[in-house]
Amino acid sequence: MKKTTLTFEASVLQNAQLDSISKEMLFNAAQTQVVKQGDYLLTEGQICQHIWLVEKGACRAFYDNNHKEINTAFFFEQAFITNMKSLRNNEPSLYHLQAIEATTLLRWRKEELTALYQQSSAIAAYGTAQLEQLAITSEAHADWLKVLNPEERYEYILQHQPQLVQRVSITQLSSYIGISRETLSRIRRRVL
Repeated sequence: MKKTTLTFEASVLQNAQLDSISKEMLFNAAQTQVVKQGDYLLTEGQICQHIWLVEKGACRAFYDNNHKEINTAFFFEQAFITNMKSLRNNEPSLYHLQAIEATTLLRWRKEELTALYQQSSAIAAYGTAQLEQLAITSEAHADWLKVLNPEERYEYILQHQPQLVQRVSITQLSSYIGISRETLSRIRRRVL
């Protein structure tokens, strides 16, 4: 097996119940992609053709609502990224995926993953589990936006996703929480 990256070792090799051949097949199918802060992995209207794993750096998912960016997800080291609906249904993306830091990723093309899924049921099961985790994370965000008040949302972030406070701009964080930048500033002063 080739020398692996730390993220691949930590997120795939350690956590996946894959035999050594399946692990090697999955790793060999990956390409390294390096992007600068502000570069797009996917833009609205494009059809998603990849699944990415963040090796180093950070990315976000967002859409434009009347010239206002609404952030819906953030991805850090060891996180998988894709637009599942676009990837699966071969339809245009409704949102953007963008690097918010200089980022190194591992990238798998849809066709290569499909072939791997056919060759290894263990890889197919692992891929399904990762996509389910993306869906669960997205659903959890939608749920707490509905049931928590703004201060409770910020406290949730502090407890469960502190890297957001450390690595995401206050403007991006406020849209993710579903409040104005000014409201978030007031909440931060009260909470701290």
